[in-house]
Amino acid sequence: MALAHVASSTSRSNLLRPISAIISPNLRRQLSTDDTRTLTIETSVPFTSHQCESPSRSVDTTPSELLSFFRDMATMRRMEIAADSLYKAKLIRGFCHLYDGQEAVAVGMESAITKKDSIITAYRDHCTFLGRGGTLLQVFSELMGRIDGCSKGKGGSMHFYKKDSGFYGGHGIVGAQVPLGCGLAFAQKYKKDGTVTFALYGDGAANQGQLFEALNISALWDLPAILVCENNHYGMGTAEWRAAKSPAYYKRGDYVPGLKVDGMDALAVKQACKFAKEHALKNGPIILEMDTYRYHGHSMSDPGSTYRTRDEISGVRQERDPIERVRKLILSHDLATEKELKDTEKEVRKLVDDAIAQAKESPMPEPHELFTNVYAKGYGVEAFGADRKEVRAVLP
Repeated sequence: MALAHVASSTSRSNLLRPISAIISPNLRRQLSTDDTRTLTIETSVPFTSHQCESPSRSVDTTPSELLSFFRDMATMRRMEIAADSLYKAKLIRGFCHLYDGQEAVAVGMESAITKKDSIITAYRDHCTFLGRGGTLLQVFSELMGRIDGCSKGKGGSMHFYKKDSGFYGGHGIVGAQVPLGCGLAFAQKYKKDGTVTFALYGDGAANQGQLFEALNISALWDLPAILVCENNHYGMGTAEWRAAKSPAYYKRGDYVPGLKVDGMDALAVKQACKFAKEHALKNGPIILEMDTYRYHGHSMSDPGSTYRTRDEISGVRQERDPIERVRKLILSHDLATEKELKDTEKEVRKLVDDAIAQAKESPMPEPHELFTNVYAKGYGVEAFGADRKEVRAVLP
């Protein structure tokens, strides 16, 4: 992939802005004239419910929202494809799990909630971070271990974080983020602030005991916790039917309501998340199973073609791709032309290339940063770094 050399001043300013704030010049005509028009669109397939009513398949949206869905998902897709190239060039090291194919979950969820609501997820976290308001520069800097990254280059691919927008990571231990998410929901109920937590996990984590323990206490205490199983049908290289006696993950809560959602349809995800938030604030936890699919392997070390066929992957791309679904909606409602959408994709590619170029200029963390952010300040624990030629802790 050819990368741009140095970003222009306009491009540089865009790199520091969340993708929702960057409006393609090619789409300004539609955004300015059709903003307030309400469109009602039916979801691709019905919702399937457990212990609750299903939300309506008719989803209200606007031209502005559909165009932003297209732009945001196209940015996420290009970002992940670029990360693939950077990994193969050994500019990204360690673990790296890509999200291409699953973008509708990230953008649909964001459209239904606010930044005061909390999200916590596993290690496939790049696009969720971007949706929470992170920037491309922060993404690529963190992936390449640079100080302009969201975790100052010390977290890497699996540990993105943005507390000021309610994003609590990026976690590398399978399933461990779910109890933490329920803890966030406990704090929200204690503070009575009318917000909820979305705790995301994959089908590979769905059999974890800690998940059921956390769900049990959340149900006992009616916590505003929404457990979201991003079911991409393979836990690493193991198909769901080989790992779970009952792969109907939305029913796994037994006494906790659940909903199965087409996770490749951004509008269906939006409707489900809106429904789930209202439910959780009134009644306590609920499970959402997002039926989705990843195009890459589990991680960059997995070619992704030894346990599934290439025909299966290409079939999902042709029939269920989330970006193509929104593209067809935009074209069918005459919100933009095919050329305008292609021009937007070209602009997205340039934004990504410029972000990579700038991230490469960001320095690596200094050696003494190994010893910072280890202990919380003000609790009587102090760490002295390598700049003092010793490493020791002083305990109260």
